[in-house]
Amino acid sequence: MNRWQPAIEAALAEARLAGAHGDVPIGAVILDEAGRTIAVGHNERELHHDPTAHAEVVAIRRAAEALGSWHLDGCTLVVTLEPCTMCAGAIVAARLARLVFGAYDPKAGAVASLWDVVRDPRLNHRPEVVGGIAEDECSQLLLDFFADRR
Repeated sequence: MNRWQPAIEAALAEARLAGAHGDVPIGAVILDEAGRTIAVGHNERELHHDPTAHAEVVAIRRAAEALGSWHLDGCTLVVTLEPCTMCAGAIVAARLARLVFGAYDPKAGAVASLWDVVRDPRLNHRPEVVGGIAEDECSQLLLDFFADRR
């Protein structure tokens, strides 16, 4: 089993919660240095009418609150979809040590697909990136969600 499998499964469970209330099913989990879950989040844009309530941002806010610091040094963000530019910026700003994601996003991905914001050498922090974890399952969840809306 892949070392990230339990975390991506937890992120997928979060993603399903987002879909249940009409948000695009994307979920995120933040792990501490020991691999323990310290925060979870899923898309809540529709739920709260907040364009910034992406799964990654929700999880980052909760992790910062749990740790009492916006510095998430040593932490890993696991998310079901490649982050967009806003979320990639938040990952850099939070000083996350690692980003692990499931599906690539050819339309808005800012880590590998369209841009590589998180590894831009001009920025002051660059997390390790691991992509394509449970990619098929993460992609299928999104495909099913959008197929149901057509």
